[in-house]
Amino acid sequence: MIKNFNVIVVGAGAAGLMSAIEAGKRGRKVLLIDHAKKIGEKIRISGGGRCNFTNLNTDASKFISQNSNFVISALNQYSHNDFISLIEKHNIKFHEKKLGQLFCDESAQQIIDMLLLECENANVILKKDISISEIDKLENGYKVIFEGKQYLCESLIIATGGLSIPKIGASKFGYEIAKKFNLNVLDTLPALVPLTFNEKLLKMCKSLTGLSLETRVSYNKILFEEGMLFTHRGLSGPSILQISSYWKLGEKIKINLSPKRDVFNFLKAKKTNSPKQDITTIISEIIPKRLSSIICDQNFVKGNISELSNKALIQLSNSINYWAINPTGTEGYRTAEVTLGGIDTNEISSKTMMSKKNQGLYFIGEVMDVTGHLGGYNFQWAWSSGYVAGQYA
Repeated sequence: MIKNFNVIVVGAGAAGLMSAIEAGKRGRKVLLIDHAKKIGEKIRISGGGRCNFTNLNTDASKFISQNSNFVISALNQYSHNDFISLIEKHNIKFHEKKLGQLFCDESAQQIIDMLLLECENANVILKKDISISEIDKLENGYKVIFEGKQYLCESLIIATGGLSIPKIGASKFGYEIAKKFNLNVLDTLPALVPLTFNEKLLKMCKSLTGLSLETRVSYNKILFEEGMLFTHRGLSGPSILQISSYWKLGEKIKINLSPKRDVFNFLKAKKTNSPKQDITTIISEIIPKRLSSIICDQNFVKGNISELSNKALIQLSNSINYWAINPTGTEGYRTAEVTLGGIDTNEISSKTMMSKKNQGLYFIGEVMDVTGHLGGYNFQWAWSSGYVAGQYA
């Protein structure tokens, strides 16, 4: 049994849903298929269940790719303002949390329901719990085989995501399809992921589990000034997740535990003005008490500040303003929010998202070598790249 479509979209996540909607709105006969039983799980669990669906500060500088200009065309064709307009059309209430991050007031499920309604209105045929057995190129399109039936299409859109969060169905399927059609796939790594450390540092992290503070975390010339969280497995929180996308194994990161204060100048002033004050008490004024005790112990300082040499104060202040640590790794794809690397953008048209080697074959979303910063940028890439493919497929 053979069924014909203009467009088949493989993967019903954020990017796939968007591309199916846009192709359907153009009057194309669209089939959207997904291997999961529930659609949009990554949307549902994102942003603590409220979906950080875009960011007001979206521009090309917020994305990592071997070709830093690749995202510009798609973001120009479909901006964060365009997605906000879609949200408003469906009367979904939202708020800005911080740094331009937009979240639903109520639930991420509202975004999924909106996209499914848009699919319905665009006459998209959606099939769930599908296991594809074969994809082949034909003279004038593509053949997708599943459940013993052949589905033919002129345009095939691959929106199967990356390797992050395998428990909700992440797989390498998209990369395998790309390789089958002779596209270069760059090595992948977990990104926006907590970092792990050696036994000594892990012991410290465990003793501080649940403690969070505003930090400046840097790697080479890249820095992020956001919250950091101590966990029983290592370090997490926005600043750590952000730097994880850039950090290379074997190299150090620097953490400023008090980014708004020059600790040495602060300590010098204290030594002059409050010589009898206990050093641990003083440090507790600028970082949490549990952490200040550990840092003072590590630097072998105790007692009144007047008893400490300037050399000891410099060492102590450096361990707060310039804490250099060497991660042993990351928690991996299990807890990574996204995947770094993927399909080489040199293989894809930035204007249409179509493969340069294969007429009618499109790749969108996380499967590509485009990784956004934390804060709604990866969803915006899904909406933008999905929209673009939907205009041309």
